[in-house]
Amino acid sequence: MSVVTESRKYQVVIPKQIRISTGIQPWQKLKVFCFGDTIEMMPVKDITRMRDSLPKLKTIVEREEEGRV
Repeated sequence: MSVVTESRKYQVVIPKQIRISTGIQPWQKLKVFCFGDTIEMMPVKDITRMRDSLPKLKTIVEREEEGRV
């Protein structure tokens, strides 16, 4: 576990070991979640990089023709 310090501008530095293990790059966006007094951050990933990450997911949607104009 790492300990970080918040600056006067409410900024924190993510430790190098965590940046490397998660693949976080400079200027990458992070989602921030708050659960009670716990703060969690998650890297935002480009949707195109997510392609084929769920190989068994059914992507074809059957639509009813009734009522279409």
